[in-house]
Amino acid sequence: MNFGFTEEQDLLRREVRKFLDAQCPLEEVRKLMETPDGFSRALWKQLGELGWLGLTIPEKQGGAGLGWVDLVVVLEEMGATLFPSPFLATTIAAAALREAGSDAQQARWLPSLADSSCIASLAFLEPSDRWDAAGVALAGRAQGKGVVLSGEKVQVLDAPSADLFVVAFRSGNAISLAVVERNAAGVTVEATPSIDQTRRVGRVRFENVAVAADAVLSEASEATLARVLDLATAAVTAEVLGAAGAALQITVNYAKQREQFGSPIGRFQGVKHPLAEMLVDVESAKSILYYAAWCLDERDPDAARAVSLAKAYASEAFARIGVDSVQLHGGVGYTWEYDPHLYLKRSKWARPAFGDSDFHYDRAISIGEQ
Repeated sequence: MNFGFTEEQDLLRREVRKFLDAQCPLEEVRKLMETPDGFSRALWKQLGELGWLGLTIPEKQGGAGLGWVDLVVVLEEMGATLFPSPFLATTIAAAALREAGSDAQQARWLPSLADSSCIASLAFLEPSDRWDAAGVALAGRAQGKGVVLSGEKVQVLDAPSADLFVVAFRSGNAISLAVVERNAAGVTVEATPSIDQTRRVGRVRFENVAVAADAVLSEASEATLARVLDLATAAVTAEVLGAAGAALQITVNYAKQREQFGSPIGRFQGVKHPLAEMLVDVESAKSILYYAAWCLDERDPDAARAVSLAKAYASEAFARIGVDSVQLHGGVGYTWEYDPHLYLKRSKWARPAFGDSDFHYDRAISIGEQ
């Protein structure tokens, strides 16, 4: 069995890296952080033209029909440059539509996600701060063949820019998903502060929002929602690993250049030992994530446990790497002129996203005991 990436995946990685280095280096990221949208609409259109927005969308819906391992390749590179765009949000929403929607529903919405004409986001988390079905309290009251939604969602990825939301709601004891357009009557979107300026989030309120029957995803269930969350968690973890690896590389480069007592500081044990530990963390987390992504593609029974282990380990490792990167810059990494603080902020955002390490370690143990 070949545990490495294919030639096509390696080529995809090189092309993504080449594009981001040319079109959105950290200097450009800093500029985009200050804009109202927080991302470039022109670059967003290019992502659609390159086919990356449709990477995991079926071919018959305008996508490439590839898997989550291929997506990990792209997200690692985007994480490395802290690329600001709704790519992650739209990809997760597309996964929800693919997993829970009928053929007709997929044909209705997925093509517009693949060609960049529509930005979408999964609206799941509520003020309870629970990343499982028990945390879904937003009510769906039956009205004719459709439902009326009332409640709110928080920390919705790229909510300020989203055109539609895939919303988790509760109807009695059942969990379901519905597609709601941003301009629907009763929908209110509010941008909320984020420690990471490269990652925009928002609160979405639903006040008696009428949803037609054909916008309620027909295949949605608690099991389907759990798989969607696993896919989303793996995607976030891929970005985490890319960012952690980039933070490490930036610090290694600094350690080679910065001199103290007539020698590069990278020669001192107090510097090279932490760098070695950072490398071990990054490589270990990669191994777990790659396995988890393979399990998701193969629908292996071990997928949920593997995803939780990957997110738990990567969240803790990236937080340590973020802090160590700043410290190994002699503290100046906190200053605006240096880049390490950007990665530290991303680690702070990513740690609780789709469940923190405590949640996922507990979940992995629970799954292992079943």
